[in-house]
Amino acid sequence: METAQQYHIGDMVFAAEDIFNDGGMPGFEDEEALIVPSGLRGVIVHFGVAEMDETKEIYLVQFENGPDGSLGAPIGCLPEELTQDSTVNQ
Repeated sequence: METAQQYHIGDMVFAAEDIFNDGGMPGFEDEEALIVPSGLRGVIVHFGVAEMDETKEIYLVQFENGPDGSLGAPIGCLPEELTQDSTVNQ
């Protein structure tokens, strides 16, 4: 059964909530570290499904990473962690 994509590559999105490391993100000493604060803007760079549960969509998002708007490393996000509402946390 195929899942209808909610977002597509190139779509601009915002973190709908604070996104914390679930232990699977390299480069963070603290397994519960804040990776992306709510409202941060990013772009969808890839789409897939969760390895453990292929019914769950995963979006790879590169969020802005600094004052110059450069993009950080891709972060795997669930659809409910993303929004296209630019007024989140404003």
